[in-house]
Amino acid sequence: MLRTQISLTAELKQVLDEESARTGKSMAALIREAVTAAYRPVRSVQDDLRAIDDSFGAWADRDVDGAEYVRQLRSGRRLAAG
Repeated sequence: MLRTQISLTAELKQVLDEESARTGKSMAALIREAVTAAYRPVRSVQDDLRAIDDSFGAWADRDVDGAEYVRQLRSGRRLAAG
């Protein structure tokens, strides 16, 4: 791992201190996570397959199929039900 130095405003330092206290993570770990999330949001095929697997059956408890659900949303009936 490489070491680097950064400058933060007092406000950003406070945000990191609070998040560090809340999560128990070091400031360096929080900064690494933030940089990764902002500049390397690359997902792998495995991540995509896991998301597909995790969503399987998510519609199972509904009495209407997806196409009918969209038709109901577009018909305006959802506004009358509320």
